[in-house]
Amino acid sequence: MNPTTQEVDNVFLFIVVVSVFFLLLVTGAMIYFAIRYSEKRHPKADNITGNTTLEVLWTVIPLILVLMMFFYGWDAFKNMRTVPPNAMVIKVTGRMWYWGFEYANHKKSDTLLYVPVGQPIKMEITSNDVNHSFYLPQFRIKEDAIPGRTNYLVFNPVKEGVFDIFCAEYCGMNHSYMLGHVIVLPADKFYEWYNKVDSVKGNVPVTDTTKTGTMKTDSLKAPPANTTGSVKDSTKTGSIKDSTKTNGNKKDNLKTVPKDSIIKKEKK
Repeated sequence: MNPTTQEVDNVFLFIVVVSVFFLLLVTGAMIYFAIRYSEKRHPKADNITGNTTLEVLWTVIPLILVLMMFFYGWDAFKNMRTVPPNAMVIKVTGRMWYWGFEYANHKKSDTLLYVPVGQPIKMEITSNDVNHSFYLPQFRIKEDAIPGRTNYLVFNPVKEGVFDIFCAEYCGMNHSYMLGHVIVLPADKFYEWYNKVDSVKGNVPVTDTTKTGTMKTDSLKAPPANTTGSVKDSTKTGSIKDSTKTNGNKKDNLKTVPKDSIIKKEKK
């Protein structure tokens, strides 16, 4: 188990045990005194002026317990804030609504955080828009992501596997979808991924075409220009008018047919 996880769980268990103990003690004492000193059993009340020993005990004992909680918790917190000299630094940026990660070699990943097993990790956390909270429940660590400010947390993944990432600060409409995963890999597989060139990001022609849009722009502009030109040319050359005149010839033919037929009838 992760050392930080074990320390946080121990502190939590200690606080829960002490709280339950005093809950039962106070509840039991309340029930006992309610029955023991009821009006039926004790019709005449006694005036108690004070008990110095009892007052010292119920002041000193809780003080000791609270100080134990503080120092026990401080020891665990100190380990979470101490950055080992060999820690791998990964930048975390919260955005509505996903997590972005950037490594020392400028390799980037969204939603999925890849880390090598057994390697201390320092997360430098910030936000591009609103307040978020980077939360790794299996590692018992959480840190706020604040715009214009860089916070950090440290953890050491000692077990391979896939672990959850949540946003623990309400950040807008799709807050519940701001999920991710920590993928803990063996060192060789991690560095194989780490040193691999991203084929999508390395495709310069695709990126340039998308940014400039020269091919798309030319293809869109060319057809209207040619089509417009053809219409104007046909209008100027009078091809359409000529076809109209040709149709006029058909009208002449229709007119001559009746005349010819009349002449033939007159000859007969």
